[in-house]
Amino acid sequence: MARIDLVGVAHSYTSSPKNDGDYALKPLTHVWEDGGAYALLGPSGCGKTTLLNIVSGLLHPSQGQILINGKDVTDLAPEARNIAQVFQFPVVYDAMSVFDNLAFPLRNRRVDASDIRKRVEEIADALDLTRVLQRRAQGLDADVKQKISLGRGLVRSDVAAILFDEPLTVIDPYLKWQLRRKLKEIQEQFRLTLVYVTHDQIEALTFADKVVVMYDGSVVQLGTPQELFEMPQHTFVGYFIGSPGMNVLPCQVENNGLAVGGVPVAAASHLVAAAKAAKGKLTLGIRPEFVQLTSAGKASLVADLVTVQDLGQCRMATLMLNGQKIKARLAERQPIPSDTKMGVILPEAWIRLYADEHLIAAEGFHP
Repeated sequence: MARIDLVGVAHSYTSSPKNDGDYALKPLTHVWEDGGAYALLGPSGCGKTTLLNIVSGLLHPSQGQILINGKDVTDLAPEARNIAQVFQFPVVYDAMSVFDNLAFPLRNRRVDASDIRKRVEEIADALDLTRVLQRRAQGLDADVKQKISLGRGLVRSDVAAILFDEPLTVIDPYLKWQLRRKLKEIQEQFRLTLVYVTHDQIEALTFADKVVVMYDGSVVQLGTPQELFEMPQHTFVGYFIGSPGMNVLPCQVENNGLAVGGVPVAAASHLVAAAKAAKGKLTLGIRPEFVQLTSAGKASLVADLVTVQDLGQCRMATLMLNGQKIKARLAERQPIPSDTKMGVILPEAWIRLYADEHLIAAEGFHP
């Protein structure tokens, strides 16, 4: 497997880029460790596929270097990088059997026939394809064809890394969950370096050891699912991770403390100090899971209750706080005061402070 270093990599589809807006992928430097499972997560158009194609060699970057195990492969063709790529829609040879489809990459490399059979059967077993190995690919369901496509990427034991570009888009939701679990099992069994592109946060968080969150052509955070949830480094990460995402409220420094809509909010001294020193627009972030509701007379912040949605395992309250919408996740049996005016408590341990959308302070975090 392989360690992949991205050194100052950037790409523009224009011949003479003049500013950041001309770049589909803005300059980034990152390391993907040998044997790691990574997800590139972000909305459509944020640069995920561009970055993946640069790593695979389908696209040459406008600037920067790609190193695989320390070797500069920036100018090498895809076949010289020893990387497998699986695309969004299944690519299979309909006239061939499933066995021959899986064996194709190995036969091209003149692997011994007995080794081919052993490896194909191993991958077929891992992907639950054993029962259809002798069937032609033509006429098989889309999910089975995508398993074949995945298998062709996994069958080479010498491959440096396997890149997946939204490979489960065409798969039924339940089968998608099963395949994701299978991919994770295979990655852990063979210690493969896997990079998985998706716009689905559930796919990313359940598959990857570390998630690369992308926004507007930039990597805004690389971290574990827990780090992305508890300590988003950018308001976009807070918004994009979670359902619903983080509440982000304009805040100010008033009377040596923090305030939302002119009402004081309890905050640790280092948060207040960071707010005083910050340049740019200040916002306070807190996830719905940590917002507490009480009667209006028991909290300094008072909001208007708009709706309460019953989601089965919990309820989601939507409130208006000084003209700003705020969400609070409540336990299914938690009582809600009957008055439409609600007291809102923001526990200081879960307050995150941002300046111009970037994290500047949080409890236990000192930049």
